[in-house]
Amino acid sequence: MNTEWINVGAVVNFTKDLGSCVKVNGLQIAVFNLSKNNQWFAVQNLCPHDKRMVLSRGIIGDKEGEPKVTCPLHKNSFSLKSGVHVSEGDVDDITTYPVKVKDGNVFLEVTV
Repeated sequence: MNTEWINVGAVVNFTKDLGSCVKVNGLQIAVFNLSKNNQWFAVQNLCPHDKRMVLSRGIIGDKEGEPKVTCPLHKNSFSLKSGVHVSEGDVDDITTYPVKVKDGNVFLEVTV
């Protein structure tokens, strides 16, 4: 399998400090632009707890300096950097995707 950088939209189309959902090769991916340090993250939109596409609507914050997203339904939290489940309970980790910004556009590295 190969990976490819896919243009998912202009930077101006992503609201800071909120999630946006994009669809790439049949996958729903949650994209976050954190205004603190202008950091960009992308993770699967599917919450592994109950299999709903909701992480793009999650609450963002940090846990001991680690940026995280919290599922809006059941409050499971995941590292935006590594995808590791960082709250209580036995919940699978999530997939993360590399993000880069170039010439005013956001690109995700995905398997094609």
